Amino acid sequence: MSPSVEPHTESRVAIVWPHILIALVAFSVLRIALLVKAWPEVSHTVWNGMYIFTLGLFYDLAFISYACIPVVLFLLFLPDKLYHSRVNRYATYLMSLAVFYGLYFSCTAEWLFWEEFGTRFNFISVDYLVYRHEVTQNIYESYPLIPILMVLLLAAVLTFVLIRKPLAGALQAVEPFRRRVGRAVPFFIVSVAAVLLVGQSLRTLSPNNYVNELASNGPYQFVAAFRQNELDYNAFYRQGDDVTLSRLLRSRIDPADQEGIDGQLFDIRRRIESTGPPKRLNVILITVESLSAKYVKRFGSPSGDTPFMDEWFPQGLLFTNCFATGTRTTRGLEAITLSLPPTPGRSVVKRPDNAHMFSLGKVLQDNGYDTAFIYGGRGFFDNMNAFFAGNGYRTVDQHDFEAEEVRFKNAWGVADEDLYRKAIQEADRTHRTGQPFFFHIMTTSNHRPYTYPEGKIDIPPGSGREGAVKYTDYALGVFMELARAKSWYADTLFVLVADHCAGSAGKVGLDQTKYHIPLFFFSPGRVAPDENDRRCSQIDIAPTVLAFLNIDYESHFFGTNLLTTDFRPRALIANYQKLGLLKDDNHLAILSPGKKIELQIEDRLTPLDAASALAQELMAYYQGADYILAHRLNRW
Repeated sequence: MSPSVEPHTESRVAIVWPHILIALVAFSVLRIALLVKAWPEVSHTVWNGMYIFTLGLFYDLAFISYACIPVVLFLLFLPDKLYHSRVNRYATYLMSLAVFYGLYFSCTAEWLFWEEFGTRFNFISVDYLVYRHEVTQNIYESYPLIPILMVLLLAAVLTFVLIRKPLAGALQAVEPFRRRVGRAVPFFIVSVAAVLLVGQSLRTLSPNNYVNELASNGPYQFVAAFRQNELDYNAFYRQGDDVTLSRLLRSRIDPADQEGIDGQLFDIRRRIESTGPPKRLNVILITVESLSAKYVKRFGSPSGDTPFMDEWFPQGLLFTNCFATGTRTTRGLEAITLSLPPTPGRSVVKRPDNAHMFSLGKVLQDNGYDTAFIYGGRGFFDNMNAFFAGNGYRTVDQHDFEAEEVRFKNAWGVADEDLYRKAIQEADRTHRTGQPFFFHIMTTSNHRPYTYPEGKIDIPPGSGREGAVKYTDYALGVFMELARAKSWYADTLFVLVADHCAGSAGKVGLDQTKYHIPLFFFSPGRVAPDENDRRCSQIDIAPTVLAFLNIDYESHFFGTNLLTTDFRPRALIANYQKLGLLKDDNHLAILSPGKKIELQIEDRLTPLDAASALAQELMAYYQGADYILAHRLNRW
């Protein structure tokens, strides 16, 4: 509005309009920048351009309409005397400056989030808000935070100066209450329309994930993710007949097609009998942060950043066709520990009421093992300590390290070397008691900000993923060298696996190459050097470990022993919404919200008949997992 207009003709809501216009410009500039960044992954068609910017504008307006409501209500009901006061004038200026600062901060955060995950804000950003210590420290160590914040403040100040005169004019408005109501009503209408007409289903019209993300609005997606961090399987996903799928699931998990112990729906319990006497071996299971298969020479890496693993893997049993179930650490821990498919929304690790679940640690604890989860960070993060403590493990985390035991740490925890030394110390302590031990170690060094102790490798700390991978490999070599000197080494099974890959964003559906991870079993004289190319998943680790130890137990696991002749190759992979079943022929069946079932072949998605054998098997796994969790069938 022009400042020359007579004050009494101004409207209070004129305060809002410049902020709306600038927000729309900022969101559009960000969308263009992200499109340029994703250019190689997007088909350059008129339809895609119209879809991205038209739908993007709808999402922008939807978010803005929600954000405006508190301000419009304030302007509607604030008495004239207070509205025209000096306090309100300066409070309005300060709030305007804060809005612009928040807007530019959000856009910058979205850009950095896209660099890391290839998506707009989603449930990961919600989790990061909860665990502010680790995330804030990670950002501080990864980026020049103070200069960035100063630049954003300068941009906010300049923008405020640009609109200060129109704001001053609007603050002089003399407007009867009836007129204020008339000018506020359109905001309420738009907000109600946004609630009724704008939802998550609109951003799934393109088969290209990047196009759908570009057509979104980050703050809108953040709020949606906060509200829908858990998805109701019955409401969002296609379902089949419970009885039919229950029988199918049992036949896939147990080739003998037993009816379960009680014969109830989705009762996958069965008795596992060993083929020989129990082996009282120790087990050290190392879950390596973000260790994609692509970083290892055996899987095609030309970098040479994993010299220890390149030499180590030929000495044991390497599973070359293993896949992570998800895209977060908690998903990997869930699959390895519970042998459970990934259900929609957040991982079981982070859900309430997640104790007393049938787990690998509980089986080994019942067989006399000292079972422990050993983590280099704070176990409060992602609810890890609470989850493991409630499911048969004792926990060791950063708080259990003495000051002299920590030679280096960053935002996520102590360096891998320090973590491994702590694990050696724990192993020595337990071994002296004569008790076998099972330690599940979770590393942190292969994570942004990619910092680690100086002088260990030939890549400077903080320079990127390449250095973090090389240090991760170096620390693993140090650990195995220390372990070889111990009396318990010859009686120990070492298992190495990644929690997930370094990146998961894909153009279409679920990119299976972003889930491919190494899985390795090593025990000199007990595990013959070999490679196994059966398609498998993290859920198969627990039953394979127990089979190697010849332990008899009642199983609730979805996974099966990888070494049996009747193992059925398949992998279950998912993000927090899409649930996939990957078969040996590279056909990937996907369940999605909106009760969709699709078949993905390379970068092409086509509808999949729900009555087909592949769709039925897909539904059996995920409907079964949801049913078992909802009915608490995997509890002890």
